Amino acid sequence: MEHPNSVTPKQTAEVAPTVVAMIPTPGMGHLIPMIEFAKKIILHNNLAVTFVIPTDGPPTKAQTTVLQSLPNAISHIFLPPVNLTQLPPNTKIETIISLTLLHSVPSLRDAFRSLTASHTVAAMVVDLFGTDAFDVAKEFNVSPYIFYPSTAMALSLFLHLPKLDQEVHCEYRELAEPVKIPGCVPIHGKDLLDPVQDRKNEAYKWLLHHSKRYREAEGIIQNSFLELEPGAIKELLKEEPGKPPFYPVGPLVNMGSAQTGANSSECLRWLDDQPHGSVLFVSFGSGGTLSSTQVNELAYGLEMSEQRFLWVVRSPNDNVANASYFSADSQFDPFDFLPKGFVERTRGRGLLVPSWGPQPQILSHGSTGGFLTHCGWNSILESVVNGVPLVVWPLFAEQKMNAVMLTQDIKVALRPNVGENGLVERQEIATVVKCLMEGEEGKKIRYQMKDLKDAAAKALGENGSSTNHISRLALKWKNKATVTN
Repeated sequence: MEHPNSVTPKQTAEVAPTVVAMIPTPGMGHLIPMIEFAKKIILHNNLAVTFVIPTDGPPTKAQTTVLQSLPNAISHIFLPPVNLTQLPPNTKIETIISLTLLHSVPSLRDAFRSLTASHTVAAMVVDLFGTDAFDVAKEFNVSPYIFYPSTAMALSLFLHLPKLDQEVHCEYRELAEPVKIPGCVPIHGKDLLDPVQDRKNEAYKWLLHHSKRYREAEGIIQNSFLELEPGAIKELLKEEPGKPPFYPVGPLVNMGSAQTGANSSECLRWLDDQPHGSVLFVSFGSGGTLSSTQVNELAYGLEMSEQRFLWVVRSPNDNVANASYFSADSQFDPFDFLPKGFVERTRGRGLLVPSWGPQPQILSHGSTGGFLTHCGWNSILESVVNGVPLVVWPLFAEQKMNAVMLTQDIKVALRPNVGENGLVERQEIATVVKCLMEGEEGKKIRYQMKDLKDAAAKALGENGSSTNHISRLALKWKNKATVTN
């Protein structure tokens, strides 16, 4: 893949190629949707994209595999890793991500120096925790944009947070009344995203810092579409002084998979043999982990439900819910943690896959009739695109907010109750799974999801709302490059 630095600097008589620099912060959940956006952008007006990627260690196999599979118009640079070894072991992900970018600013500046010597850089697109890169954009007179890979609801909260921070003096979870986020269903403080749950923690301070800088952007691009989040998106589309223009461009999902292998073909072969719409897919995303007790309850619950299931099993972690955020591979054989005899008792009706499964292909398979998910936004969008109804089991980040929206607002999901002991117990799991797969409520949810699937296809179709927003952005960036040249 061509490295931007290897391009011969432009001759005075030539017009420099136009590139959009995209800066994802760590985490595959940030990189994948930004890549899908890049694939759409390069279809317009000969624009190219260069990913400039901050790191705190060597690139993961997942990163390199997906980046090497991209079209020639999308190149990438990994910035030198920053050293974060001095951080306390309990440092939250949002702090680690923000510091990785902040400490990468000097090398980002060097990368921009090389890039602007050989290209016209039309825009810099950072993701939700990347606003400190705006300083480099200003230095090089490049238009700064935010790519927000999560919900319009979470984005509304980000934009509302500076005001909320001044008005509320206790922890948000202590508020008697639900928090009113513009355009959204009211939400209890305890269900707001993780980093706002402890206002003294550095993660909250970072969130507030980024949210205050959002207004410096020339536009905010977000991975959703009107029919999925009508209230929040209508509110965000309103023009207000000081609020950046808003571009909902979703649902951007990876419909194929760069990874193949034994797991992939075994899953799909097994699904081929199952009746249409009969299988519940169970996966907690690339970052989610359950405690060992909870893994046991889930196994017994799936067994008691008597439904077919395909479960991507990871090693449990009894300390944190996002133990595999930076690496999807289990540290131990995950099957060692399942109840005795479970594998034998469910053989034929259930398929267990260690660590990783080809999610896009599983969700698009005709035999898949439901998805038990941690509520990561990429997973939700993949479900919407394929019309697969949900059982939601939020673990971290903004996932509780997503669960509230999916169950109470757009009503395409069921949510099991957490018991007083902090566990979702086996009987509850069995009841909810059965209800989704063969109950009346499950049927209603299935119809509602089918409508959303059709609306998603329309939004991304020719002349669809998301396609038009992407075209407008591409034209704006190309025009800016023409003026610069």
